[in-house]
Order: sequence, then structure tokens, then C-alpha cells
Amino acid sequence: MDPVQRLSDERSIERVLSDYAYYLDMNMPEKMVEMFIDDCDVSYAPNFGAKGIEEYKKTLDGIGTFFKATSHHNSGTVFDWVSPEEVRTRTIVLAIHRYMKDRPDGILYGQYHDTLVKVDGAWKFKSRELRTTMTTDYHVKAANPIGRKD
Repeated sequence: MDPVQRLSDERSIERVLSDYAYYLDMNMPEKMVEMFIDDCDVSYAPNFGAKGIEEYKKTLDGIGTFFKATSHHNSGTVFDWVSPEEVRTRTIVLAIHRYMKDRPDGILYGQYHDTLVKVDGAWKFKSRELRTTMTTDYHVKAANPIGRKD
């Protein structure tokens, strides 16, 4: 793969990762849906995720009424290229959630493990898995643990 093209694609992919966080924080689920391919596979926690775009849309129902505000912060993205049209990424995430209900803000510390594919010149999520390091006052009790070595 041409190194200049690889750098260009990595910047485009970083934009996708940042846009996902932005659209989530701005309560724009319709824009989030556009970022996934039709046969996507999403896992936020055991028994909470989706196989396919229609199921994914359902996971976004109510985010505007459940959260008063969210703030997702990405960093440290690494790229493992499968082909010029497919890449696996790992991104550190810190996510702060302010709830509509009177309760403490929930904080999640973890990683996104993603597979993105290039479709008609645009990078989209094929799969997205949130793995959790730890949480503080977070609304989801069960999580996909990072899986640290003992």
C-alpha cells in the first residue's frame, strides 16, 4: 500500500472515529447510522448490541431521553491493515454520561475495537466492540471486559 495513501486513509478513519463521538454527544443518531454498513456487527456489552443496521437503529432509540449530555473522548488509535479496503483499529475511550434521572454522572473507561471498510470511497464501520476497563456510577453493569493478563 502506498504510504501516502495509507496516511490519508488513516486521517479519514480518525475523522470517522471522531464524528461517531460527536454525533453521539450531539444526540444525532441518524448520522451515526450512516457510519455503518448494512450488515454491521455492534457490541457495547453482553446482550446489548446489534447484528445489522436495522437492529443497530433500535440500540439508538431513546438516547436523547436517557442522557442529558454525554462527552466521549478518543485517543491512541492504532491501525492494523487487513487490505487497502479494510482496517482494524483500537482506540482508547473515556466517556462521561449525565443522566436525565437524578443520579451521579456515569463514567466509562475502555477501548473501541473496530473493523472499518472502504465503501464507495468512504470509510464505514463493519464492526464495533466496546471493551470496558472500569466504570464509575455507569448505567450498564455487565460489560465486555478488556481481558487483561493475570
